[in-house]
Amino acid sequence: MRRSSIRASHSSTNHPLKISHLRVATYNVHKCRGLDGRVRPDRIVRVLREIDADIVALQEVVSREGRRKDHHQARYIAEELGLHAELGETRRYRGGAYGNLLLSRFPIRQASNHDISIPGRERRGVLRADISLGDGAHLHLFNLHLGTAIYERRIQASELFRRQLFTGSDLAGRRIILGDFNEWTRGLASRLFHAHFDSVRAYSDMGRGHTFPGFLPLLPLDGIYFDRDLRLDGVLIHRSRTALVASDHLPLVAEFRLPDASEATGPDQPLNLSGQIPMLPPAVHPELGMGRW
Repeated sequence: MRRSSIRASHSSTNHPLKISHLRVATYNVHKCRGLDGRVRPDRIVRVLREIDADIVALQEVVSREGRRKDHHQARYIAEELGLHAELGETRRYRGGAYGNLLLSRFPIRQASNHDISIPGRERRGVLRADISLGDGAHLHLFNLHLGTAIYERRIQASELFRRQLFTGSDLAGRRIILGDFNEWTRGLASRLFHAHFDSVRAYSDMGRGHTFPGFLPLLPLDGIYFDRDLRLDGVLIHRSRTALVASDHLPLVAEFRLPDASEATGPDQPLNLSGQIPMLPPAVHPELGMGRW
């Protein structure tokens, strides 16, 4: 499976200070086709500006050369936001690439794309990106899109952990796995991820964690899993007017505090959380933004 790097001309690569807080988001953009049937990558850009995340995982991104610059959705979105980007192609679509896009405010050290397709089903993939946070720290990000069939997700999740894609010895930094899991019940895929990682849904109101369909969300298809020594500060389902029409999913946003080495709890120790992590109100909150360089 292919992957390609995208460098926005005004992206900054100089982050000498240690990063203490991080905002991440996952968003299935549905080929940038909104509920009105119009393909509008500019609306996706508007939603991402509202969220103002440091790292964003997008699924169902179409990138092909055309008469308009927004036909190559990955490059257009990255350049409009001034972010580093990696595109993981899962299949060809109308002569272009279709797959997962990882956007980062911080430099991407390396990336790899992994095929998790099941014969007879739509091609699927996992995009891994290693990100430099400054002061020598780095983070392993995994942007995935699992299948829609139960048996498909069971095979995919089992194979991912058999390959040790998330648990290999080469993973020296902290890990965040985010994307469209297509799982609304606690199936085998969910159990496998929960056995190794914490989930934002474990610390939020599940009734307000639904992201699909966007106009009347009933299913929690999208998720964020993370290492147990990361501190979750809040969770948000972003429901701005633009987000309600830009795609058939709503963005799921999480804010983390990155602990110092002395604070780390280790992978098998529980988080020292005082009560339930709040579900941030479903609105645009500029004061919660991480700031833009």
